[in-house]
Amino acid sequence: MFGNLSAKLRRSVVRTLAASRRGHLAPALSLIEILGVLYDDVLRVDPDNPLWPDRDRCILSKGHGCLALYAVLEEKGFITKDDLDGFCRHGSMLGGHPELHKVPGVEATTGSLGHGLPLGLGYALAARLDGRPSRVFVIMGDGECNEGSVWEAALSASKHRADNLVVIVDYNKQQSYGSTSEVVELEPFADKWRAFGFSVAEVPGHDHDALRTVFSSLPLESGKPTALICHTIKGKGIDFVEANLSWHHKSSLTDQDLERLRLAVENE
Repeated sequence: MFGNLSAKLRRSVVRTLAASRRGHLAPALSLIEILGVLYDDVLRVDPDNPLWPDRDRCILSKGHGCLALYAVLEEKGFITKDDLDGFCRHGSMLGGHPELHKVPGVEATTGSLGHGLPLGLGYALAARLDGRPSRVFVIMGDGECNEGSVWEAALSASKHRADNLVVIVDYNKQQSYGSTSEVVELEPFADKWRAFGFSVAEVPGHDHDALRTVFSSLPLESGKPTALICHTIKGKGIDFVEANLSWHHKSSLTDQDLERLRLAVENE
């Protein structure tokens, strides 16, 4: 059943991309299962009342992966298919990066990397001070973890024992200009999060059962923030896009490109 949803979300991503002929395709496809399981089984949100004070917050810190977020928000009823068709067009609320107060269900304006975790920590601490049950999920890219602000926020999160905060790293091992190991080595990645005071789990990021299991166990330790390192494949689900850096971002897709993408997802 969930496999059908993943295929549906991939088709939605490709259809949305075709509307503007540009966007970050591969960084979105690595997120499909993570976002799908979160919005299907985990997050306490209400599309009819997107500003419900007790809701959970999901911040897509790697904002360039927004095609996947928009597909999920449409699937869950926050936005419409007509909204998707306006992606990156003049006057549309859906830009190449998500914007707070513009798109229902978007909790933070993101795009400049390294901002999502500090914002998420603020949300988590505010919920605690207000006595609300809200949890905060921050989805980051692995390349984003090169940013110093990530680790400053991580230090503060453990100091404040923010166990209502969950960091999810989309660990696809690639970033804009090469592999993460070539640009800035992250390993030993899990140990780094542990050293900063987090409880850590490593998860196959396209395995919906594994994702559900770890999400059902949150927080992994009382009094500690959680880091989930999700091992993923950039461009997952389209063979000629997978682990192909040339598909990180496209600014002028041809008719032939779009037809190849359409056939790849329609035949699933």
